[in-house]
Amino acid sequence: MPHAPATTSDLLALDNQLCFAIYSTGLAFNRLYKPLLDAMGLTYPQYLVMLALWENDGLMVGELGSRLFLESSTLTPLLKRLEAAGYITRRRNPEDERQVRIHLTGTGRALQQQAMACPATILKASGQSMEQLMEMKDAAVKLRDAFNAFNAAR
Repeated sequence: MPHAPATTSDLLALDNQLCFAIYSTGLAFNRLYKPLLDAMGLTYPQYLVMLALWENDGLMVGELGSRLFLESSTLTPLLKRLEAAGYITRRRNPEDERQVRIHLTGTGRALQQQAMACPATILKASGQSMEQLMEMKDAAVKLRDAFNAFNAAR
């Protein structure tokens, strides 16, 4: 069973930092995903956009940004590259020009089949069961939401 740091100096030991464990796990994820995403012509942030659109096509840019925790200034260049690759289209709402909806193209929808290799690879590489991975995901989401609530209250 994990134990709490014993001394004050242990509190600042790199290996005792949750932030470092999550950061270094993120780097390992990126190395695992890279060849899979390279084969699809996507970066990891572009993959996240595609995941959101495969789940709910036709999102507005603001909705997509909220879903991915990204500002529109970060999202817009991503979307332009996905559009140039032929995976999405961006359409302004004729009733409100400020709103832009993002739609998958046929090519973007077809890419979903290729993306099915990603979850299977993550499961295999993890050495965990699907249930264990979902428990970890739920714990990470709970932590993220607590941090977001704390930051919003500041």
